Amino acid sequence: MSLPSVTQPEQLCLIRLSAIGDTCHTVPVVRAIQKAWPGTNIVWVIGRTAHQLLAGLSGVEFAVFDKAQGLQAYSDLRAQLKGRYFPVLLHMHASMRANYASLMVRAETRLGFDRPRARDFQWLFCNAQIPAASQQHVMDGLFGFAETLGIRGRDLRWDIPITEDDRNYAAHQLAGEGPVLLISPCTGERFRNYRNWNAAGYAQVGDEAALRYGARIVLTGGHTALEQSYGEEIAGRMRQPVLNLVGRTSLKQLLALIERATVVLCPDSGPAHMATAVGTPVVGLYATSNRYRAGPYLSQNLTVDRYPDAVAQDIGRPVEALRWGHRIRNPDAMSLITTAEVIEKVDAAFARCGVEPLRRTA
Repeated sequence: MSLPSVTQPEQLCLIRLSAIGDTCHTVPVVRAIQKAWPGTNIVWVIGRTAHQLLAGLSGVEFAVFDKAQGLQAYSDLRAQLKGRYFPVLLHMHASMRANYASLMVRAETRLGFDRPRARDFQWLFCNAQIPAASQQHVMDGLFGFAETLGIRGRDLRWDIPITEDDRNYAAHQLAGEGPVLLISPCTGERFRNYRNWNAAGYAQVGDEAALRYGARIVLTGGHTALEQSYGEEIAGRMRQPVLNLVGRTSLKQLLALIERATVVLCPDSGPAHMATAVGTPVVGLYATSNRYRAGPYLSQNLTVDRYPDAVAQDIGRPVEALRWGHRIRNPDAMSLITTAEVIEKVDAAFARCGVEPLRRTA
């Protein structure tokens, strides 16, 4: 229910530091608030990496928190917000780092998650909670903050700014004829490597898309050694031409590439939600996390979902018996995904875009 004491404030602060996917989920909530309260100045406390993607977001003032600076990051945040007082703080990130960051924000109403979702003692840093809700997608849970303020409308609008230079970069890289299958094969974070599928499978899917649709295959990813190794292995295994841009783009350039792509193929990682933000269909590969909670919001029917099988194999219990959002951290779980079922979903994604095969296959 709404907070009876909250009317349209002159300014509002929200905290959502990371990750790329979750900050993408937050943008439509911000747009809903802006539409309902056009006169409210919104200050978003955000992580440095996520800010590289969202910088320039219309109507939003960013206060950047750089966790790489350690304790200095909190002092820097306090300095950025010096002299500011907010009628409302939306504490939309349940983590201890975000909790401590929230102490740098002077606010009257400090709205956080309901107790079951308020991880890392978030409730101790808030004086109000959104209503409890179960088995929601992450984005739906974040919309609970706007709804608690009495804002019901959903527009699902992102409009993340992309510069002309970044669009020119993407246009140059993707110049030519034919559809584009953009493969972002893995997450580069070491503690999330259990989400990664195998390079051989990506190469086979890429070759099949090139042969069946005349698709141009583009590999993207970050600058980590793991991601670059994946890119090199996939490119080395492919028989058809491939453009390997792993480690060669900024986040804005990556978003521009995704915007021009026909279909994106990736595991549970930020590019799935970047693609959602620019309207590009996503074939998501999910075995270690529940797609109904964290999958690409507008491409659920294109997701390869082996999460129930991974849960049964790893834990021996049905999904319904687990805590919502439970992750399987066994890297072998992703091997449950077969190349054939990925190709089937890529076919469906191309069909959604009106792309027909060059030839019929048996």
